[in-house]
Amino acid sequence: MSFTTIQDEVFEGSQPFSPKHAWERMSARCLSTVAVETALDHGRVVRIRGAEIHAVGRKEVEKLYRDGIDISRFEGVQVVCSPEGTILTVYKNRDFSGLRPHRCRRRAAA
Repeated sequence: MSFTTIQDEVFEGSQPFSPKHAWERMSARCLSTVAVETALDHGRVVRIRGAEIHAVGRKEVEKLYRDGIDISRFEGVQVVCSPEGTILTVYKNRDFSGLRPHRCRRRAAA
């Protein structure tokens, strides 16, 4: 999904809150449309709690750097999308521990 779709959804009113929130978060957090598009195009995709998170981490930066593309300035950008593909929010966080699946550990019977 390109960012122009988000702007169209904001003004058409099809889903007025989520895309507007994403636009406000992008502006407040000084994240460019290029950063969002990079995360959507090249970031890893993790499905957590019914959302898809596109995240640019160290591994993605290193892989593309080997291919001659420098996206290091976008490291840590995370884009949260609904299952339908609507961008819900955007933020930058280099800690990816929340994106890892948590294993359920059973407590030993006492």
